Amino acid sequence: MAASTEFYAEYASMEVVHQRGEPGERVAWISDRTRPFVVVLLERSVDHRLGGWSHLGVGLGSRAEVDDTLQRARAAGHEVLGAFDAGPPVGYWGIIADPDGHNLEVAFGQEVGFTVEAADRGSGPTVTQAPG
Repeated sequence: MAASTEFYAEYASMEVVHQRGEPGERVAWISDRTRPFVVVLLERSVDHRLGGWSHLGVGLGSRAEVDDTLQRARAAGHEVLGAFDAGPPVGYWGIIADPDGHNLEVAFGQEVGFTVEAADRGSGPTVTQAPG
């Protein structure tokens, strides 16, 4: 659990806002504290990780922040994919594997607000192909 909470603090600016449980059964809620939203981490033994493009995504303030975050993750020995510039609405992004092998996307320039507004007007959603 500690490796996961430290990972998300370092690369997603999320901190533990609640935790409970005994070793092997711990639960941690992590949040970036920008809205009433948490990601719940459960300490469980599993035989697989999320596959394909399943991921948690966080927005950063600039392309330079994306590059810096990916570089720090590489230097720390994490598996990293990117950076890629996919244009609107996806923006500039990369993927970092967390300690359990799940994907964290760090991105700049994603037009999430515009995409949600378009869906609300009935003109979305859109499907975008991943690179490669």
